[in-house]
Amino acid sequence: MNKESQYRFLHPKRGSRYQQLFFGRIRAEVLYRETVGLEPLSVEQVALEYNVPVEAVLEAVEYCLKNQDLLDVERAREAACIHSDHRDSQSLQPANT
Repeated sequence: MNKESQYRFLHPKRGSRYQQLFFGRIRAEVLYRETVGLEPLSVEQVALEYNVPVEAVLEAVEYCLKNQDLLDVERAREAACIHSDHRDSQSLQPANT
């Protein structure tokens, strides 16, 4: 059984640069981060906020906990891309003169 088929709500997104799974257009990590961020929401609150089934949020949490390595790689790649495009806060600071 491949990794994607074990999930009811999460699926790969064709054409995405992300390997992680999605619920529609929402990355699994987005749903997960809402439950553990600086101001965490309950699973029910996240489901309501994003208009998704509670089961999809629970599935995203489980998926993200099992796939931390993949998410770490994708976050690092995104950060490097932002930095190389000069879209990060360090790139926006004026040069010392």
